[in-house]
Amino acid sequence: MIDTMMRGFLRARLPRRALGLFRRVFRDRLPTDARTFVFALKAAADSEHGSPSGGEAVHCAALKCRFLGESVLVGNALVHFYANHRLLGDAAKVFEEMPERDVVSWTTLVDGYARAGLADEAWRLFCRMVVIEGMRPNEVTLVAAVSAVGQMGLLALGVMVHRYVADGDVARSVNLENALMDMFGKCGSVRSAKEVFDSMVVKDVYSWTSMVNAYAKCGDLESAEQLFEDMPRRNVVSWSCMIAAYSQLNQPEEAVRLFMEMIAEGVDPVDATLVSVLSACAQLGCLDLGRWIYVRYIASNKIELTINLGNACIDMFAKCGDVGQASRLFDEMTERNVVSWNTMIMAHAVHGQSEEAIRLFEQLKGANVEPDGITFLGLLSSCSHRGLVSEGRRYFKEMKMFYRIEPRVEHYACMIDLLGKVGLLEEAFEVARGMPMEADEAGWGALLNACRMHGNLEIGACVADKLVELDPSDSGIYVLMSQIYASKSKWDQVKMLRMMMRDRAVKKNPGCSSIEVEGRFHDFLVADVSHARSEDIYAALKNIYFHLKQEGYVPPT
Repeated sequence: MIDTMMRGFLRARLPRRALGLFRRVFRDRLPTDARTFVFALKAAADSEHGSPSGGEAVHCAALKCRFLGESVLVGNALVHFYANHRLLGDAAKVFEEMPERDVVSWTTLVDGYARAGLADEAWRLFCRMVVIEGMRPNEVTLVAAVSAVGQMGLLALGVMVHRYVADGDVARSVNLENALMDMFGKCGSVRSAKEVFDSMVVKDVYSWTSMVNAYAKCGDLESAEQLFEDMPRRNVVSWSCMIAAYSQLNQPEEAVRLFMEMIAEGVDPVDATLVSVLSACAQLGCLDLGRWIYVRYIASNKIELTINLGNACIDMFAKCGDVGQASRLFDEMTERNVVSWNTMIMAHAVHGQSEEAIRLFEQLKGANVEPDGITFLGLLSSCSHRGLVSEGRRYFKEMKMFYRIEPRVEHYACMIDLLGKVGLLEEAFEVARGMPMEADEAGWGALLNACRMHGNLEIGACVADKLVELDPSDSGIYVLMSQIYASKSKWDQVKMLRMMMRDRAVKKNPGCSSIEVEGRFHDFLVADVSHARSEDIYAALKNIYFHLKQEGYVPPT
């Protein structure tokens, strides 16, 4: 009778009344069975809004009544409750204390580890279950194990599990086949994913989406596009997957186009969709669309502002030039991670606001957030923009001494750029030559530009040789060296460089600018007269040149 009433309350979505009934039963010492505790745990999960306190009380009651040691059903319910609340330590403790376990016990904990991102723990428990305990996994166990392998990205393990499924007497459900396909995609084996996809008798929308995602992750956009077009039915996950593929593979125009097509078809986006399209807006500098998305979906509370979505908004506003709005949004975020801080520090660095970047770093330390390599990349960039040599040297030392972060090639490039800009060319050259790894084009390029700024021919020639070894077709190397030679009136050397460019078929790429006006993008090349209002544009440019000369500006030649 009591179990029936509790089940009725749960079906009527009245978990608090079910939990109240359980408390009354326990207080009055009325007869109970295992299902009473299972229903009570379900009620606690539904009524506590994420707080585990109600479930913990039921756990204590089960211990007092000795149900935990006598009922696998109650033990499984507790493991499930704690796993769902991401209290994996408590879930594992209950699991280990259970005198008897069935396949549901093992599956619940394996799945809990996998969903919490603890793939190594999930795989170890799965192996213990199958190899040591000799327990036969069911379909749900295998889905969890396959998910863990996908998170680890270990193809050899994935092949082994696939063979186990193929050779064993395991029911091949759509969910399991989808999980196998997703796992092979995450492990980079598109061919294996396609084999699973082609062998499926029944495919749902997630089957098609997983295959599209597998193609996109390996960079095969053509196959992903074709499969997306062939899908019999699409949902928001399908659209989001394709939009993310375009955004991540440097085709932001296509990402925006597909997003607008999705909206036109009446499909409402989710937070993952907006993260991808906002990234595309940031790449394009498309502030109008970014603002529209923010106002339409986030400011209006249609979609909850998660940390990832907040970070994407900050990045979009900053890269589109609205640092003020990015800063306001950052200040309004109730929860931040290191990516939030890094995005804002980098935004101030790119816009030359070094003091703000340094102030944020000090706040980050006070907020007990552990900085990473990206944090220091933003700091060093901000120091480079303002020529803050002592600060840059200090942060470069701090990252290794205090935070145990080994500088990468990008950090060294920032230091080279910082030292070079202030004229410390010899020191910058020594940094480039003394790096524990080979300097890349960014580091040597920064130093060559510094040599052009300060007219250092000797170091410039050495650096140019290094750059030509890395990329002999880069026209920028020859242009910068020509400018250095021209500044020293070495016209024969300038002529020789031009002949070298001709002999090596090196062509200077024309400069290109892009501007957004009322939602439309306009691209301009050097000496471009294709725009309908070219005469007005050049008249305005001539006026700007006139005022620059009036202020005493002399362009470098």
